[in-house]
Formats: sequence, C-alpha cells, structure tokens
Amino acid sequence: MKNNNTAKQLPIYIQISELLHREIAAGHWLPGDKLPIEAELATKLGVAVGTLRKSLAKLEEDGLLERRQGSGNYVKRAPDGQAIYQFFHLELREGGGIPTASTLSVSVDDNDYVSKQLALKEDEPHQLWCIKRERYLNRQLVAMEQIWFRHAHAKSLQASDLHESLYLHYRENFSFWISRVEDEIDCICPSEWVTQGLGLDPETVLPRVQRRSWSNEGNIEEFSFTWYHPEKARYIARWH
Repeated sequence: MKNNNTAKQLPIYIQISELLHREIAAGHWLPGDKLPIEAELATKLGVAVGTLRKSLAKLEEDGLLERRQGSGNYVKRAPDGQAIYQFFHLELREGGGIPTASTLSVSVDDNDYVSKQLALKEDEPHQLWCIKRERYLNRQLVAMEQIWFRHAHAKSLQASDLHESLYLHYRENFSFWISRVEDEIDCICPSEWVTQGLGLDPETVLPRVQRRSWSNEGNIEEFSFTWYHPEKARYIARWH
C-alpha cells in the first residue's frame, strides 16, 4: 500500500520547539545563555515571529527557557530527555535541521532476521508491520528508513494513521514509549528502492544505522534500518 505525504504532520511551532530543544541538548546554547533576538531567530528559521513565540512558550512550559520581560529568552536548564526527537541523530552536514518524514508504504511482513532482533518468542506471532519512509531535514531528503514493530499492536494500519514521529505514535496509541535505543553503524550497498529514492547510482555504498528500540517496560519494540546520504547528512551523538 503506497501512501505519500499522508502521515500526521507535527505543527510548525512544535517542529521549531523540537529543533531548539535539540540545539540546547547539543550544547549550542548552555544554561544561562541568551538566545538571539526573536526577529533574528525567526528569520534564520524561516518562520513568522508569532510562530516562533509559540515555540518559545512551549520550551518555557517545558522548563527549558526563562523569558525575561524586556531582556530576552535565556536557557534555564539542559533537556531531561523528553523531546519527541531525542533519539534522532541525523543532522545536516552544516549542522541542525528540522526533521520531517514521508511514508512510502505500510505492509505486513514476516522477517526472520527482524524477529530475532525484536527477541520474539517461538510461540509469539511473527507477523510484523513494516514501514518504509523518506527522511527530511529542513525539507531536504537525506535518508530512507525501513521500520518494523509487532503486528499485534495494531489490527489495521495505514499511513494516514501515523505521526511523522513514530515514537510519538507509540506513546499516544500503544501502551508504551521508547526509553532507550542501541545503534550499530556500517556501510553497505542497499536495496534499489533506497538508492533510487535518494537519486543515487544502484551500486552506491551508503552508511546504514541499524537500531533496536526498547520500551519503558524493557521490551525491544522496534527495529529499523536508516540509510543516509553522506554528502547531505551526518550521524552525530553528543554527551555532556
């Protein structure tokens, strides 16, 4: 079943608040630092000042910013890991980028390798939902994704049911949320749908992120592959 651009998109102000959340988490602004003036920051992000103010209000509500009347916006504290995109480690080569996604297909799959990665028991149904997506940063296509999770979580599923952030979808529609992930990175020549989607030669070798995602209950709930264009994006993880 092919469905393009039908996922539930996050409001622009949430996308911007998530981007700023990631910038603070990356240490680009430290506690006590003053953010650029609103007009300047809005122009840089390509949004209206009113939209930016809604984003800043969200960060203030989350306890990350302090808005001082007549002075500006200051970082109050570092994030505590509650961002929607807290585990998203791709950014543009020049840094940053607002993540969005477009679902290409939703299908039912039975994959032995993935079943092992999800640690499915022998007596547990091995039917899986398989989702193929395009990943964008600042509306620039940078990666292709293939994601699997248990079919038992949803009797039926189509692209229009899904959020751009699947982790948000799990939190709102299933009985768990993702609390930690494990990534392995290698380089391979991927399937043709990946290279074709990225506009590359079929023989191109690409970096691939293989991820297992654990729920708050300690179960491996998702397995995924992400192939990204190394001339457009980079994988990065930061600790402070």
